[in-house]
Amino acid sequence: MDIEQIIDFAQAGTPAETYRPVAEKILKGDPEQSVRNHYSSPCGQFGAGIWEGAVGQWTVNYSEHEYCEILQGVSVLRDRDGGAKTLRAGDRFVIPAGFSGTWEVLEPCRKVYVVFEPKPA
Repeated sequence: MDIEQIIDFAQAGTPAETYRPVAEKILKGDPEQSVRNHYSSPCGQFGAGIWEGAVGQWTVNYSEHEYCEILQGVSVLRDRDGGAKTLRAGDRFVIPAGFSGTWEVLEPCRKVYVVFEPKPA
């Protein structure tokens, strides 16, 4: 392994994959999203990249552990009981596997993500 295998997000030419949540998960708006997955581990359990989301709200169910750093915009993450956390540029946090609730983008949002998907038990 040498220095050429280091992934520099600022220089990575990873194309964006654009998508929307499935219709039954969308609660409001038209939350178009894009992801640039700059790195996936050979085992397929670990990945990192940049995510962007348009204004809207949808349900989420995390099977993966996700570290996030908000680069721009404002979102609100809500749990199933109605608890909420507003997320703004500069915020860093982890969403543990098993979290369910909603993600709402109030202002177009951009984040760095790092995910780890545990193997099924």
